[in-house]
Amino acid sequence: MKVTVVGAGNVGATCANVLAHREIANEVVLLDIKDGYAEGKALDIWETSPINLYDSRMVGSTNDYSKTAGSEVVVITSGLPRKPGMSRDDLIATNAGIVKSVTEQAIKHSPDAKIVIVSNPLDVMTYAAYLTAKVDSRKVFGMAGVLDTARYRSFLATELNVSPKDIQAVLMGGHGDTMVPLPRYTTVAGIPVTELIAEEKLNAIIERTKKGGGEIVNLLGTSAWYAPGAAAAQMVEAIVRDQKRIFPSCAWLDGQYGLKDMYLGVPVKLGINGVEEIIELQLTDDEKALLYESANAVKEVMEVLDNMDLMKS
Repeated sequence: MKVTVVGAGNVGATCANVLAHREIANEVVLLDIKDGYAEGKALDIWETSPINLYDSRMVGSTNDYSKTAGSEVVVITSGLPRKPGMSRDDLIATNAGIVKSVTEQAIKHSPDAKIVIVSNPLDVMTYAAYLTAKVDSRKVFGMAGVLDTARYRSFLATELNVSPKDIQAVLMGGHGDTMVPLPRYTTVAGIPVTELIAEEKLNAIIERTKKGGGEIVNLLGTSAWYAPGAAAAQMVEAIVRDQKRIFPSCAWLDGQYGLKDMYLGVPVKLGINGVEEIIELQLTDDEKALLYESANAVKEVMEVLDNMDLMKS
């Protein structure tokens, strides 16, 4: 069993490290365009194997996709962060070009692979990969909700002084300020969170969750990597081990929730075939309104990509 992580930066290397430590695959391939970078990261991770007692083999590669051949899952973390003076459209064009190139190479060598997108802007990059891969949409999906719910649950664990292991939550919509946390579906050991925390504090935690990525950027001067990398690895584990886990994931909607022909964060069942089922929750009118607001924002960004004709070339 082989898993490939494309992009050996902080997020990609963290993901590969978690995959290796948890022995999720026999072989983990880490690939990057920077000469020697993936090889160095892979070697460093492999040298921890006698200490942390695992035997998943780590392989580093500088742009040699032949080493990724036969991968069960390909995680794509490649892309550039938004720089000063760069417009949203510039970022979309640059990163869509990168994701397109990576997806083409990945699918060429692993035509049956499930593709997990981590690159930002997440929803539209997942769409770009889907257009490029030309495979069943259930095999192309994005990591956002797993990270966002992890942030939400960790904040709740701190506020309530309980174990994060006991907190379950559902979060929907786009990855960013328009995401839709659902307090009605948030529980602590089965107890509705609304019975344990004041509404004002819960709303503050929801707002903090929406801006969770920005909070890290403000503190570090760069984007997060431990939580995103671990979140992507958790999705890979659910696929490779056919766990049928229910996770919020950026998935292709074909009429679910009244939305069609778009990628958006929704609860899904993840297994060996990828997105095996999209879970349709019975949302209240207020929850639907928030979801549609988020969907409109994502659709707007998808249309920016469509108007570039980048994916047709």
